[in-house]
Amino acid sequence: MIIKRLEDVIGTDRHVTGSTGTESRRLLLAADGLGYSLHHTIVPEGTEQHLHYKHHTESNYCIAGEGEVLDVATGVTHPIKPGTLYTLDKHDEHVLRATNGNMHLICIFVPALVGNEKHQSDGSYPPPD
Repeated sequence: MIIKRLEDVIGTDRHVTGSTGTESRRLLLAADGLGYSLHHTIVPEGTEQHLHYKHHTESNYCIAGEGEVLDVATGVTHPIKPGTLYTLDKHDEHVLRATNGNMHLICIFVPALVGNEKHQSDGSYPPPD
């Protein structure tokens, strides 16, 4: 059984802040041996990120705040609010915006992140080793 507490992640190498101020609190990582990683991500209000996970699939469940996700391929924008799930099941290129309050997302990545990944210039994470 694995037990993790957010308080044990804050301020460690599992707590990563991106260039827009987005915080990724990485609760489960590849080293935990589950095949996926689990993150509590906070996207600051008024920020926008252009992302394209070419090597990972990701699911996001909003628990606080509001925003939107733009599917770059279709041009369709989907509202995000607490209780909304969106999954990037086709390595979808997208733009994520937090529009009303800091948006809190519970995120799952497959394959699991190692933990020290930072977004590359194209909005992706590097491929797993």
